[in-house]
Amino acid sequence: MNQKMTGKPSVDRPWMQYYPKELIDGLSIPKDTIYEYLMKRCPGEDVVAIHYYGREITWKEVKEQTEKVARSLRAIGFGEGDEIPMFLRSVPEFIYLLLAAEKIGASLLCRDNTIEENVEAVKKSGAKMIIAHDFLSHEDFNQYRSGAGVRGAVLLSPIRSADRTQIPDYCWEYLDSLYTDHPAYGPCTLSWDEFLELGEKFTGKVEASKDIDRPLFRAYTSGSTGPSKQVIHSAHTMIGTVHQMNFYGGSDEFRPTWMVTILPPALVAVVVSMVLVPLASNKLLILCPFVKPEDVDLEMMRYRPNCWPLIPMFVELIMRNGRVPDDYDMSHLMAAGVGCEAYNNNQLARAQKFLNDHNCKARLTTGYGCSEAGSNMALPMITSHPAGNGNVGIPMPLTTISVFKPDTDEELTYGELGEICQCGPGTMIGHDNPKETAKAIRIHSDGNRWLHTGDIGYMKEDGTLFALTRGEAPRYGGGDLATLPMENLLADAKIPGIDDEFFVILPDEEHHRCFVPYLFVVLKDGYTLDDVKEGVKDALENYMQPVDIIVLPERPFFHFKTNRIGLTRDIQAGKFKKE
Repeated sequence: MNQKMTGKPSVDRPWMQYYPKELIDGLSIPKDTIYEYLMKRCPGEDVVAIHYYGREITWKEVKEQTEKVARSLRAIGFGEGDEIPMFLRSVPEFIYLLLAAEKIGASLLCRDNTIEENVEAVKKSGAKMIIAHDFLSHEDFNQYRSGAGVRGAVLLSPIRSADRTQIPDYCWEYLDSLYTDHPAYGPCTLSWDEFLELGEKFTGKVEASKDIDRPLFRAYTSGSTGPSKQVIHSAHTMIGTVHQMNFYGGSDEFRPTWMVTILPPALVAVVVSMVLVPLASNKLLILCPFVKPEDVDLEMMRYRPNCWPLIPMFVELIMRNGRVPDDYDMSHLMAAGVGCEAYNNNQLARAQKFLNDHNCKARLTTGYGCSEAGSNMALPMITSHPAGNGNVGIPMPLTTISVFKPDTDEELTYGELGEICQCGPGTMIGHDNPKETAKAIRIHSDGNRWLHTGDIGYMKEDGTLFALTRGEAPRYGGGDLATLPMENLLADAKIPGIDDEFFVILPDEEHHRCFVPYLFVVLKDGYTLDDVKEGVKDALENYMQPVDIIVLPERPFFHFKTNRIGLTRDIQAGKFKKE
């Protein structure tokens, strides 16, 4: 770099050296609504925007359905400033609802947790109607009525926009499993068609005044790393992320396909980075939400997508199933990046070998982001930097990331471990709780609005970011328990017999504000715990030594992440007895 380095990443912005001048010249976030932003990038009304189980939905239909849904939302009582509770999977109607909510000045409220947590969210919203799939049980519907004061529900069939003849048997099996013997019914429910008919008769005002900064999308964090919180985004913050990612997975030679499986729109990353990005960058969006996690390999082989947002769970299940033939050609994947949670060197090596063995030309990379930042914060360095050891790439071009002394605005220099903080156009409006917002977003001495992620990592002088663990976890007697570096020590030791390993960090019951590590391992056939104990001990420093090593048949997942929360409960309940 030609400029003189100050030692502060937020000032030096060394990652900008990697972005082509043509990409960043004049790059700024448009002051558009999401509807305006998409329509300006629409390749033509007759071009197919979405493929959904055999049906091709054109941009013209997206526009028409958005207008109809906006009128219908008004007809059932929603207006400017209202929250619209929505419990749909990633179906085309979700896109219409998002754009329609924007038109009437309302916000979508999404949550995908327990029924009790979902009811709590609806109660806080004050909404009297919910929108859900028609497999909502009557029992759950009554909980919304009694617990949240809901008067009615709009119920959508998951296959309303599909070609029934094109739905494979394994998807039908999954759909059948979602229905109970007593789905919601009665005069308090409306079918989607009845909902649209009400809109056709509505004669009042539909569109609200344009305001790109009003709340538009409310979703809850998964709760896998702490208490679930509501995250609020506007059109401006969502476009703030999308506009920096539009080039990802692009091609000048053909129109790429982009597949989204299972992941629900209750997750910010799904809506912003997996649905809006392809729609805004002339890619064909393939939605196939109704498939068991174990069958994502079948969807991959059926659609052969060019882009498929991956998470560690998907990669693990594809390899675990053993149904992808040895001669299956995965060269259709133009990009292979894994997000959602940290990925250790062992996982990375196993997944990269699987891709290589199936002729995938893409190098596996790890991503980084969070709901509060509008999903993605960094972009992978495909060729010039080695993957692994927590390398999550470089900040996006209009995003500043640096490392600070935890819970302060004291910026650290290159190579120093601290809290990863972000400043950029994708940062959320805030949480619904002002105290939580004040903890997460702080005005630093530079006058900028910084998001404190709670993640621990460091940045190199070349601008590469390394994310290592979640929060500080000191151990009594000295040392800090950073999960990814500890896992990578074991991974790099290549201990015979260990197929997979990960740590769960728990509070130390004997020492206040200290923590202890538990190691979980998946063993290869024919190996026992005694075969690997000595290798584990030799690979780790003294303060990293686990208080127990627990064997699992396979890595467990919850809400698409390694189920550390569930394992923590199991440990505390005494489910695992020390040998």
